[in-house]
Amino acid sequence: MEVAKVLHMNGGVGETSYANNSLVQRKVIYLTKPLRDEAITSMYNNTLSKSLTIADLGCSSGSNTLLVILDIIKVVEKLCRKLNHKSPEYMIYLNDLPGNDFNTIFTSLDIFKEKLLDEMGTEMGPCFFSGVPGSFHGRIFPLQSLHFVHSSYSLHWLSKVPEGADNNKGNIYISSTSPLNVVKAYYKQFQIDFSLFLKCRAEEIVEGGCMIITFVGRKSDNPTSKECCYIWELLAMALNDMVLEVKYDAYFLLLMGHDPFLLH
Repeated sequence: MEVAKVLHMNGGVGETSYANNSLVQRKVIYLTKPLRDEAITSMYNNTLSKSLTIADLGCSSGSNTLLVILDIIKVVEKLCRKLNHKSPEYMIYLNDLPGNDFNTIFTSLDIFKEKLLDEMGTEMGPCFFSGVPGSFHGRIFPLQSLHFVHSSYSLHWLSKVPEGADNNKGNIYISSTSPLNVVKAYYKQFQIDFSLFLKCRAEEIVEGGCMIITFVGRKSDNPTSKECCYIWELLAMALNDMVLEVKYDAYFLLLMGHDPFLLH
């Protein structure tokens, strides 16, 4: 089964939703704000476009989704007033995989627009929003159509399970017990995915446009370092324990003369 068809963050606004469990991602967005402000300022000063097309790749859902968009628009609006330019029209593309909770995003747009107008006033140009389901490991926008591309905490997700990692038994990623060929397989898949991502964005971004991307990394040369990937080793341990518990329960029921597959 293809990863793009099944992978998505937990939707809604409940206790276990991504919206209520993404504080680390929000912190990253705050930390990278100066870089985004500098990039959008430089881009707008160089283009002075009457319309700006902005794409957020891997947008997910929840309050983080529109936080970056709000910051970008505020920077442009302040520039327009400083330069005495008419506010541009904004075309906002929100991209994620097809299983993403786009409905929650769309129902929050009215509140977002009201907040934006309260902060910036009614003089600003209109904002048009579109949801764009699809994998960013391929073309998803027309040629030379984007002025500003943003992606945060998304590009470390691969497009598929690497080929040649079948012997990574008991693991769901690279761990301290993973064979060397598994490490090489993940490295190769990342090279393929990241190269394709850059190639596609190069075709989609207008001349003078720009892109800001952030994703998980590490300082250590050790691919199993606890800096970024140890959480997946812990998760694999928990999943293995759950499987063993289910097997034990099923075996116990069989000993008692019951068929575990017929019990509810």
